[in-house]
Formats: sequence, structure tokens, C-alpha cells
Amino acid sequence: MSVPYETAAYEPAESPEAPEEHLARLLGRALNSFELPDETMVRLDCALAYDSSLHSAHHSAGLHRETYRHTWLLADGSAVTLWELVHNTGPDGHLEHEVYVDEEELRAATSRLPLPPDTPDFELPVLVQPSPVPQPRHAYAPDDSADHVRRLLRRAENPDPPDGDLARLLLGSALAHEITQAFGRPSRAAQAGLSYALYEHAFLLRDGREVSLWEVEHTATPDGRHMCEVYPSEEAAREAMERRAATLG
Repeated sequence: MSVPYETAAYEPAESPEAPEEHLARLLGRALNSFELPDETMVRLDCALAYDSSLHSAHHSAGLHRETYRHTWLLADGSAVTLWELVHNTGPDGHLEHEVYVDEEELRAATSRLPLPPDTPDFELPVLVQPSPVPQPRHAYAPDDSADHVRRLLRRAENPDPPDGDLARLLLGSALAHEITQAFGRPSRAAQAGLSYALYEHAFLLRDGREVSLWEVEHTATPDGRHMCEVYPSEEAAREAMERRAATLG
């Protein structure tokens, strides 16, 4: 019986295995892992998250083969996919694993297997559409992101900083972060000649999600000193700045 299908699900954040551990297990069981290009292996050194999916399967007359798609999300926002072929068509009937860098190589390797001619082609429509690998909006740099969260929240002086649940999520799951200055619509603070800057602190989590904190640095204070406030959204940060500028005005 031939069943082409595809499913995809990110490893949960609580998974005890890091992306490099998944890679090590794949390379350890693949008979041809030594043939992978050095460039691919170098890129995988900066993997931040891992996704695996069963791509297709064929079972008949005691013979079977499965193909799997393994995808790693990298710190620069790109992704690397390796294709695994698993089958028992060898002389001794033992399970064998092979790994390839693209579908063309996988298709060629599959065509060489001694399987019946009704083996499903990879171009057949799938029953379930695959989930796309999320592409980060930012160019993240792996760093001590948890320490960055702590320092950011410590300097926040607003009475309503991000809640404890959000802080705990970032402290426990952030793998990398990027800081960018946000520009946009003119604010009352800028029109009043006050010093004002808005920064997005974007964090990449272990499960591939992105979460941002928004930092406002300004002098909209009674004595004109610099003050830092942190909010969970850009809109909340901009509204807070408008309110402060209106109070001084």
C-alpha cells in the first residue's frame, strides 16, 4: 500500500534535545553522511530550531521505505533542509538510512530501490498541505538573550511593564535577539522638542516564534532627565509617549 502524505510540527520548547542533537542523531545513523557538502555542515553550526516531517511512505510485500524532511532554522533567518531515506530493501533486510541535501538526489536514490513499479511519485498531490518553515523577520545573533531581557526590564521605569508571564517566557526560551530603532509617524514629543527614541528588542524563541519588547527612551519628565520605559507592543509604547508629552504640554 502506498500512502503519500506530509505533516510538520516544530519540536516543543520543552524538548530536551537541542537542534545540534537532532543533527548528530541523523548523521550517526545515515550510511552516506560523509558525502554531505562541507558548506552545508558549516551552515548547520548556527541552527536555532528544528522541524521534522514524514514526507511519504510505501509498504508492500514485506518491503517498505519512508522519506523524511528535516529542517533547521538558522540564526540569519534562512533554513537548511536534509532529506532522509529509510528502507529495508538491502540484501539482509535490515533497516538502512541515507541522507541527501535536496529532493532531486532523494528522488534518484529512491528510484534505485528494488520496489514495485507502483511506488508513488513525489509529484503526486499530498493529502495534507505541509506547514511552511517560518522565516524570522530579523537577522538574529545568538547571544545571552536571557541576560539581555533581565537588563532591559531592570531599567524600565514605567508602572505597567510587560507582565510576569511574558518575562518568564523570554527568560526561559529566548535563544537570540536583535535590537533595531523604530521610526514612523511624528509624535507630540518630537514636535515639542523632547528627546525621544523607540527601539524594538526582538527575540527568537526555541520553538521558532518571535516575541518583541518595545523600549522608549525619552526626556518627557518634569526635570528633563532621560527615562526608559518598556512595553509589550509598539502601539502601547507610542501611546505612552503621546500621553507623557501631552501631560508636559
